[in-house]
Amino acid sequence: MSSGNAAYSVEFFPPKTADGIEKLRATRRELAKLRPAFCSVTFGAGGSTREGTLATVLEIRGEGMEGVPHLSCIGSTRDGIRDVLDQYRRHGIRHLVALRGDMPSGMADAGDFRYANELVRFIRDETGDWFHIDVAAYPEYHPQARNPDDDVASFQRKIDAGANSAITQYFFNPDAYWHFVDACARRGLDVPIVPGIMPIGSFTKLARFSDACGAEIPRWIRRRLESLGDDAASIRAFGLDVVTRMCASLIERGAPGLHFYTLNQAPLTIAIWRALGLQPK
Repeated sequence: MSSGNAAYSVEFFPPKTADGIEKLRATRRELAKLRPAFCSVTFGAGGSTREGTLATVLEIRGEGMEGVPHLSCIGSTRDGIRDVLDQYRRHGIRHLVALRGDMPSGMADAGDFRYANELVRFIRDETGDWFHIDVAAYPEYHPQARNPDDDVASFQRKIDAGANSAITQYFFNPDAYWHFVDACARRGLDVPIVPGIMPIGSFTKLARFSDACGAEIPRWIRRRLESLGDDAASIRAFGLDVVTRMCASLIERGAPGLHFYTLNQAPLTIAIWRALGLQPK
């Protein structure tokens, strides 16, 4: 398959245990063979994994890949975010993913930032063009958006504030992605919007994640997965077929890349990547 100049990337979360750290190192050794454009690392609510995020990013860099930290602002102060940005700059990090994030459990104060566009503007005001900034996009619309136009307008505010590109929430309906891209184009937004891809390894986990983030599992996929019960091998085979076909259609129509939500595991991402014959940028 021709992948042109598309960039393919992966995402991890910072482990909280020594065993998790070792397992993620093994995962990265496998995924490094694919030569991803970068590896992003999530940032817990209210900065709860701040040190783990940076430590993981620095390990990734030490392994010869680009590590890209996420930065969530909800529940944070300007001084706190400024400290994080200064720390990233001291380490020579030039690329980050700027997000609003979710309110930590039990926290009543949203902090100094309400929305991601405010964080993006703050990063630009503090650091100029030092960082390439990715933001989130929601092809099926953010669960808290009042309507589709309001959601696209929210995305535009992030781009107008200085974001360079976007990574979407995962989806299984490519038409939703292309409708979102077209809606952005009508507003004159021509930044790369990279599809987020969630491999399917467990229906139970997928349903839980999707219910939490508002990602739709099309009825035909949900019913098929339900019918497979606890047959892990069949779920894996069906999931690989569905996601690989969707990825192929996205690439063929000109998507600027794919961003894989690995959940700190390698096999499914590797299987999809190799089935597609992806070549690194």
